[in-house]
Amino acid sequence: MIRTVVRGVPRAVAYLLSGVLVGVPLLVALLVLGVLGLALTPILVGLPLLALAVLSGGPVGALERRRLRLAAPGLPAPPDPHATPAEPGLAAWARLRLAEAATWRELAYTLLLGFVLWPLDVLVLFGALGVPGAMIGAPAQLAATSSASGDTRIAKLWLIDSYGQALLCTAAGVVLLLVLLRPLVLYTCVRAALARLLLAPSEAEAERRLAEVTRSRARLVAAFEAERRRIERDLHDGAQQRLVSLSMTLGLARLDAPPELPELAGRLAAAHHEADQVLGELRELIHGIHPQVLADYGLPDALADAADRSAVPVEVDVDLPRFAESVESAAYFAVREALANIGRHSGAERAWIGGRYTGGRLRVEVRDDGTGGADPARGTGLTGLTDRLAVLDGTLSVHSPAGGPTVLSLEIPCTER
Repeated sequence: MIRTVVRGVPRAVAYLLSGVLVGVPLLVALLVLGVLGLALTPILVGLPLLALAVLSGGPVGALERRRLRLAAPGLPAPPDPHATPAEPGLAAWARLRLAEAATWRELAYTLLLGFVLWPLDVLVLFGALGVPGAMIGAPAQLAATSSASGDTRIAKLWLIDSYGQALLCTAAGVVLLLVLLRPLVLYTCVRAALARLLLAPSEAEAERRLAEVTRSRARLVAAFEAERRRIERDLHDGAQQRLVSLSMTLGLARLDAPPELPELAGRLAAAHHEADQVLGELRELIHGIHPQVLADYGLPDALADAADRSAVPVEVDVDLPRFAESVESAAYFAVREALANIGRHSGAERAWIGGRYTGGRLRVEVRDDGTGGADPARGTGLTGLTDRLAVLDGTLSVHSPAGGPTVLSLEIPCTER
């Protein structure tokens, strides 16, 4: 415990000293803004100054939240409790800030810091370090003043006129310093806890921020899906149609090639074959972006289609209604990634897909009879799918002991469409 206290002393001193350095200019600024604002209020000039004094809690709160890491390096700094304005402009920002409870908590802490806390920090530092330090330095002080008066006053409190008294004072100072180190650290912890209480987001604010993050992630997923569908549409209606036209043109050119030019006919045949291959690859790419069967017929038929394309024979037992596009897409790509991993890594001979919708939750399971040992943390492609499911409050788990079997399970809370 003594070692822990000693390690905490430099952090405590740094936190309290930096609080003094912040508090002194803050006191001056608050006095200037308050006095001028109240004096000029009758002619309305003081109102902006008073508003500035109220809003000064914002930057002070931001600085104090960062400074809390000095007192407790193991704890993260509290997040910003303020919401983002829905409209641009200074007026919208000021209206939102003045309506937030966090602004007034920051103002309360700013007033405490400017008028109460930093003077208290000075007293604590003086009592815990200044007085014992002066006592420990008593022989040096006596030596410096003995030529003049023959005695010295320690910390303006005790008169010392001999080196025997000075040495006793030094020993007492060492003991007092050791005794006061723990109260110094405890005071710093209480001081930091008060700052965290006033400056950290409340439970309601934390829930609001979580809801904002969730909605933002959902909007990103929706935007991603819309962009993917746009790319699919552009490829289908643009590049694919031009390739079809090119393939037909090359086919007609092969038919019209003169028999006496077999070399030309061979080159046209090779070009025609290459165009057909590119067209097939493009169709596979479009299918991978967003299969049409998923959009038209839903998840059961899309999973059956994915099973038909699998390198390993797959049995499908799925009885599911239609869901929102984001839910169906997330479940489909998770299953497709699982089937791809089975074909590449598992050594399995068969796989099974099961899916049910019960209790307002979509549950899909992919199982194989392979060698097992799959680990999503090794970059199998499932990590990104886990993040994608998390946006929908879904979960994905993989159970794959050595020797198998491997079971991938996903669950998404959702409603029928």
